[in-house]
Amino acid sequence: MMMNKTQATCIGLIAILLWSAIVGLIRSVSEHLGATGGAAMIYTVAAIFLLLTVGFSKLSEFPKRYLFWGSILFVSYELCLALSIGYAHTHRQAIEVGMVNYLWPALTMVAAIIFNQQKTNLWIIPGFILAMTGIVWVLAGDEGINMLSMANNVRDNPLSYGLALIGAFIWAAYCTVTARIANGKNGVTLFFILTALALWVKYFMFPAEAMDFSVQAVVYLLLAAAAMGFGYAAWNVGIIHGNMTILAGASYFIPVLSAALAAVLLSTPLSISFWQGAAMICIGSIFCWFATQNKD
Repeated sequence: MMMNKTQATCIGLIAILLWSAIVGLIRSVSEHLGATGGAAMIYTVAAIFLLLTVGFSKLSEFPKRYLFWGSILFVSYELCLALSIGYAHTHRQAIEVGMVNYLWPALTMVAAIIFNQQKTNLWIIPGFILAMTGIVWVLAGDEGINMLSMANNVRDNPLSYGLALIGAFIWAAYCTVTARIANGKNGVTLFFILTALALWVKYFMFPAEAMDFSVQAVVYLLLAAAAMGFGYAAWNVGIIHGNMTILAGASYFIPVLSAALAAVLLSTPLSISFWQGAAMICIGSIFCWFATQNKD
């Protein structure tokens, strides 16, 4: 039994590694297939992977509130995530957008405290402040805390940064709401199908870039879809059968892992200030998590 729990925990840790590659892979796909078309293809293939691994449960088995709110929040978040990265003007900007998105762990903890009466202590205050400071540090660039520099950086592409920030709040809401109304059900396969459909509607209704299906594009597409689909499937195994404490703690290192993998995939060197900001986001999120684990 202990071995099974250990194996499940390891599978959950694999999900964290897969998710950490998403920023770089989404960006790579979007450069070949376009922001909208690339995202639509990723979620379509990922949905197929999920149908083959997780399967598709009967809708009648799900709480109606979970189907409604879960679908809206999940699809909205995934659209914000994929399009914010796809719309980035440069590789560096795509990685920065990914960092903004990774505010969600700290925001999730705050939302759980406010709406789910999650017990906490004063560690939540420095944790949240540090996570927010990390975002400011990343966006300010190499000049440190310089509000003018940060404003100029965001002004270059407010759509991408705005979508990433909105997405962070939406995912925090999703985690908070589904914890209360999901009743142990997992609608991830349905949610991926709905996300793919929403992206295809956008692709055909509004002008979009032409898709160039080169060998390299297909390889990136398969990798991105596998990271998405199998990441969620592996995480589901981990949180149901593994050690959730270990998995929750490890998940807060995703920003640094994501930046490192994206820097390699996109051949983009990152400055010391960027890594400092990414570390602040990680440490701040860990403080927020720690605040909910120590209630004395």
